[in-house]
Amino acid sequence: MKTVAFSLLALAGFTFLFSCKNDAKTNEETQTVVTDSIPAETAPEAMYVTAVSGLTLREFPNLQSAKLAVMPLGTKVKIVNAEGKTTMNVGGIDGAMDEVEFNNQKGFAFNGFLSKFFPPGENASAKHYAEELKKEFSMVNYSEATGGTVSQPTKTEILVLPTDKWHEAFFTAQQLFQIPKAFAFPNPKGSNNETQQDGNKKKNDFTSELQIARNENELQKIVYNYKTTGFGYTVTITKEADGMKLEKVEVAD
Repeated sequence: MKTVAFSLLALAGFTFLFSCKNDAKTNEETQTVVTDSIPAETAPEAMYVTAVSGLTLREFPNLQSAKLAVMPLGTKVKIVNAEGKTTMNVGGIDGAMDEVEFNNQKGFAFNGFLSKFFPPGENASAKHYAEELKKEFSMVNYSEATGGTVSQPTKTEILVLPTDKWHEAFFTAQQLFQIPKAFAFPNPKGSNNETQQDGNKKKNDFTSELQIARNENELQKIVYNYKTTGFGYTVTITKEADGMKLEKVEVAD
């Protein structure tokens, strides 16, 4: 009888202990689920204005909204809330209105004129810019070479940006390789071959033109040609497998 009573008592104790463990496990799992349901806080994203004439900060997310300020070229802004999808096209650039903060003021700006790449800065060399950019974007690649002849030496610089966006590449090349600000980003839609002339070229400039190659309303190549007495250069922008390729070739004669 004592044996039976001891066995029943042990069984009851084991059952109670097992039940407590299951309750504890259930509570732990419930707490984990609740914790996991809270989204992790992400750091604000910084972007840079690429619009040559500055980017308008607006009160609401549409282009007809009241202007709050103009953010100059190269300005660093904080993204408060990104739209996350394309909702409009401005000048051939797809984008949307992101909520941003500028000078402690919140508003909305067209993200097609914002870039993750910080601007080169005035008179920056391509080599130095690439070195600084590479600290943040490891896929950036830069190379340079000299060639030509004694009477016509050449210098070639190539910068590859880790992006597939033509406008990002164009705006970077425009600042870094002296493409006149008179030229706006070429709209992807248009004839297969188009040449735009620089209406503000100087008297001693023989050539200052932008050549655009398209195929079925998609950009294939953008080329800027410049020529003056004893000097000239060509800037070519193309899309490669590893990013957008910016190539500048200088020729002295």
